[in-house]
Amino acid sequence: MRTLPVSNVGTPAGDSATSYLWWLARNAWPSVTGGVVFGVLWMICQALVPAIIGRAIDAGLANRNPGALLMWSMVLLGAGVVQAAAGIVRHRLAVFNWLAGAYRTVQVAVRQANRLGSALPRRLDAGEVVAIGTADISHIGGALDITARGAGSLVAILTVTVILLQTSVPLGLVVVLGVPLLMAVVGLLIRPLHRRQQAYRAQQGALTARATDLVAGLRVLRGVGGEPVISRRYRAESQRLRAAGVRVAYVEALLESVQVLLPGVFLAMVTWLGARFTLSGQITIGQLVSFYGYAAFLVAPLRQLIETLDKLTRGHVSSRRVVGMLGVHSDLADPARPAPVPRGGELVDRVSGVVVRRGLVTAIAAAVPADAVAITDRLGRYADPAAGAEPTLAGVPLQDLDLATVRDRILVADNDARLFSGPLRADLDPTGIASQSTALSVALVATGADEIVAALPDGLDTEVAGQGRSFSGGQQQRLRLARALIADPEFLILVEPTSAVDAHTEARIADRLGSVRLGRTTVICTTSPLVLDRADYVLYVENGVVVAEGTHSGLLDSCFSYGRTVLRE
Repeated sequence: MRTLPVSNVGTPAGDSATSYLWWLARNAWPSVTGGVVFGVLWMICQALVPAIIGRAIDAGLANRNPGALLMWSMVLLGAGVVQAAAGIVRHRLAVFNWLAGAYRTVQVAVRQANRLGSALPRRLDAGEVVAIGTADISHIGGALDITARGAGSLVAILTVTVILLQTSVPLGLVVVLGVPLLMAVVGLLIRPLHRRQQAYRAQQGALTARATDLVAGLRVLRGVGGEPVISRRYRAESQRLRAAGVRVAYVEALLESVQVLLPGVFLAMVTWLGARFTLSGQITIGQLVSFYGYAAFLVAPLRQLIETLDKLTRGHVSSRRVVGMLGVHSDLADPARPAPVPRGGELVDRVSGVVVRRGLVTAIAAAVPADAVAITDRLGRYADPAAGAEPTLAGVPLQDLDLATVRDRILVADNDARLFSGPLRADLDPTGIASQSTALSVALVATGADEIVAALPDGLDTEVAGQGRSFSGGQQQRLRLARALIADPEFLILVEPTSAVDAHTEARIADRLGSVRLGRTTVICTTSPLVLDRADYVLYVENGVVVAEGTHSGLLDSCFSYGRTVLRE
């Protein structure tokens, strides 16, 4: 059995929810097929038990034949052993199918989120993404899980129907006509359940997004006195979501009661008819026992068929949400035919005139900080300028390169980056490669983050709270900078990397940054004299374009506006 998650998730079918579920099943076809095969074998063995018991009664007890009784008893034992073994394998495969569907959906969703990148917050609500990663993966996994029991139940009902028709045509017809009738009644409940689940999912995603925004902006709301107003709105939306949940629960409760009532009525009808046929001599006592056993047995596959419809419906609703996310396109499109990846060369922003020389630490000091941010957005391809003004790498426009290639070679690290919950080591070094060498410790020392780690109770194995809120602003900034250095990209663009640290720490970072990035290309957007003085080359930007360049000391002597900007005069 394969390990999860898989390394290559593949390209999902995003045409519809049905095609997405079918794509998941195809990718896990060995385990799905095996689950169905063993599910069928598991249910058929159960379906044959009443017939075997009936034969044992008629051939062994009624005819007082010990040999026949022993033979049918051994057959019953064999069926039980096969049923137990098939049930174990079926359950194992079904659990794997559940995990495979859930894991693959998470991988697909995360990959799509990475593709959208900076466009994700503009295209999708946070609650939508959270709902996919929590509730929806469970329902999608359940849709794959139920295939084994659903197929086994259907084959078991067909097997019982054939046996009953061979024994008694009227009783067989009761099963043949009764099962579709039960399914039709359940189908009447599935449709409204489907609609209400969709409405509930939509409201749940919207409310989750609202809660995320509230938590992020709670301090601001309190400052402007808006907390009571927003609280009342959130309370009202919560009540509407609760009402929608009650409507869903009403139909689900009705469906659960139908699963108990209808099979019970069906059991009573088959038992009553079997007793009448026995009294009239149409069937034997052993056949009556078999019929009663079948009537009792059919309750389980009938309930499982109803559960199959329910889980497939839930999986379809959740798959529709995933397909909706996959259908969202970024405003940064990949070219139809990506250009070959260039080797060497300079990174150039033609709008501002910024030229990033390879192997150097280049600083960009802007009179207006927003101009530096705009330049980094273009150099990292987080914004596409007009045709003819595209930034280039070794003369090749970034828009002509595959976006994944650009992200792999050019890393933009700004102060909007977050620390994630979990072990600090995994946060700083997600791949685990740097931990096997000295790269992790070197980056920590270069950024002064080694002091932070030394003060933690479990060092690098300390659990980080959500968004790193257990660290101060300066500590978060040093840890984020260490993470960027550990990534070791070909081009590293840092936006105000020392804005939240004290002067002593800033000087230490400025002194060590060049040696850590030796032989690599680094761009620092800053107006800090400490950092600018250690840069190999400085570009001064006014009104969005480069107006002066050189060393820090040279620009102080030759450019009055540069000195006024960086010295705060």
